[in-house]
Amino acid sequence: MERATESAVSEIIEPIVASQGMELVAVEYKREARGWVLRIYIDKKGGASLDDCVLVSNEVGTVLDVEDLFQSPYALEVSSPGLNRILKKERDFKRFKERPVRIRTYNAIGKRRNFKGRLLGCTRGSIQIEVGGQVLHIPLSNVAKANLEFEF
Repeated sequence: MERATESAVSEIIEPIVASQGMELVAVEYKREARGWVLRIYIDKKGGASLDDCVLVSNEVGTVLDVEDLFQSPYALEVSSPGLNRILKKERDFKRFKERPVRIRTYNAIGKRRNFKGRLLGCTRGSIQIEVGGQVLHIPLSNVAKANLEFEF
């Protein structure tokens, strides 16, 4: 249900975010201790500011109220992706080539589901990552979560 809701929200709000000169990085819809949370991550060249987040929150909040997609009350959060940016789309994996990443998969690959290494790229729906000198190919459809790792 969460993934379907995230897809529906993305489809509705991506044009709104783009019309403000920003990129929709990711949408997360999760049940947390305080209830349902809809998290929207936005970015733009030079980084998204607090004012950008407020603007998108107001516009998106109004549209989502009209669309009436949600069965339960939820908290809307809009923020920039931060240093450990979420990677969701194939273009994200291409854009951040050569950067350190952390990837968790839905299904095990060689008895592992968690990988930390250097992102080599993404072609035809498959992520290439170097882990301990070995190159792994992870289908994008098997990626549960992927983030950039901050370098000191």
